[in-house]
Amino acid sequence: MTHEPTAEDEKILTLARGAQARVGAGGAACVRDTEGRTYAAVPVDLASLSLSAVQLAVAVAAGSGATGLEAVAVVGTAADLAAVQADLPVVRDLGGGDVPVWTRGAEGSPVLVAVS
Repeated sequence: MTHEPTAEDEKILTLARGAQARVGAGGAACVRDTEGRTYAAVPVDLASLSLSAVQLAVAVAAGSGATGLEAVAVVGTAADLAAVQADLPVVRDLGGGDVPVWTRGAEGSPVLVAVS
């Protein structure tokens, strides 16, 4: 399956980058639900709770009533991007299959890193 980023995919990449910059996090994620609403998040690492940015963004979407996902964007360090594979089950839980997961490549262009 070939995917090209839409303007909405570019938007969630920008929203993820904004969340990352806002708190000075190493990485961030943004998801878009099937209603077009977006949810951006950064990783949480507390003594009693540890969530990746994707896990938190999906949890906030689900807690806000989202019943599906259209796309996911992840930005950050190489480690953040490598962790995307571990987050695919979370994406599938809410999004089902065929949800594109985007990141921003080193040259600045969007890169499809996975389809859940």
